[in-house]
Amino acid sequence: MSDADSQNASEKTIHEVTMPVADPKDPYAMPALMPSSADRALRSFEWKDYAEPTRKQEDFRYTPVERLNEFFAPFEPSGSCEVSVEAIDGSELPDTVTVEAVEKGTAPMGTVGKPADIIEAVEWASVDSALVIRLHGVTETPVLVSVVGNDAESLDALHIVIEADAGARGDVVISHTGSARLDEVVEIVTGRDSDISVTSIQDWKDGSKHVGGHRLSIGENATLRHSVVTLGGDVVRLRFDQDFQGPQGKSDMLGIYFVKSDQHIEHRTMVVHNQRECTSRVIYKGALSGAGAHSTWVGNALIQPQAPGTDSYELNRNLLLTRGAIADSEPNLEIENGEIVGAGHASSVGRFDDEQLFYLESRGVSEADARRLVVHGFFRELVEQIGIPQISDTLMAALDARLSGDAAAIDAADEALTDHTFQAASDEAQSTEE
Repeated sequence: MSDADSQNASEKTIHEVTMPVADPKDPYAMPALMPSSADRALRSFEWKDYAEPTRKQEDFRYTPVERLNEFFAPFEPSGSCEVSVEAIDGSELPDTVTVEAVEKGTAPMGTVGKPADIIEAVEWASVDSALVIRLHGVTETPVLVSVVGNDAESLDALHIVIEADAGARGDVVISHTGSARLDEVVEIVTGRDSDISVTSIQDWKDGSKHVGGHRLSIGENATLRHSVVTLGGDVVRLRFDQDFQGPQGKSDMLGIYFVKSDQHIEHRTMVVHNQRECTSRVIYKGALSGAGAHSTWVGNALIQPQAPGTDSYELNRNLLLTRGAIADSEPNLEIENGEIVGAGHASSVGRFDDEQLFYLESRGVSEADARRLVVHGFFRELVEQIGIPQISDTLMAALDARLSGDAAAIDAADEALTDHTFQAASDEAQSTEE
């Protein structure tokens, strides 16, 4: 072999490893070397692009997939869920709110991201239309979207879009009651400088199943307060994926859940910081009571290279009221940008604080009342942060009733919570106490 041939052979077998070098004048020019969760995650409207869920998959590791397998392939919706839209006090909608149905493929349906798992993709394949609620200007009275299930045996699917114009102000409450097996997707898009809150209440009867997700996109300098209250249903699995359309957006994602025996309640949040100087807060709190009560919270926050000035924090707290309850809590934080205001996460799972109970009981408070007061304090601040006075008192009453375990009290509290005349029910409860 000639010297030239030897040199060529050597060049073919020896490869010099080179690493990318960031530009010190532009620290955002070079993306992260490792793929992020957003890079790895599949997003598709085609349900066949997803593998059938198993416990070996990260997204379904905590999920009882055997209890949800009917939602893993398209189906013909039964139409058993009745949907209505009105003002929360029972009055007609103001001129600042419009409601219409649009066919699948018609904007804004399907414009806020793509399905994040097979359940959302199956919903897309099963529905043929969406209910679109638009907010213009300032809406003083909260809007109530009432979803009433009438059949816990057949499958149903719903698609709702909430769209807020630039500068819009208003609150929307989505109330789920009755009995159903529902696959539902909600898209929320807020315009520039808007200030919107959306509260989703799941107060299903026993035997119900509710799956799906919310996809959220926040406009430049806009604020979205997204709240989730889950109090009923045999199996509830909801995921919430959110990003920003422009700089200086603010996101508050709040969650409250109460899980009883043999229920599985699962919430998954994903906040993607993809714009400059945006703020996000994720706070979820849950209480579990009874053998087989199982909750799952998986929180994800991703700060991308193009998002300097980010301020992000996520928190999950779980209170185990009895033995045999299980709470899975998994916060995840990925930072691809060193120029941030702050980023953090925390989670905890624990039972009653013995010192708190001892303090109250030593001052003449019964054990039952002491436990109620501790749980009341655990949830109260978060209920107030939801920021809708019409449901604050009735929501606390529903939580207190569940702690008591009295079936009649729970039914009465739930009826007040899901009644469309929220404020009237709250006033009546207060006058009764007096």
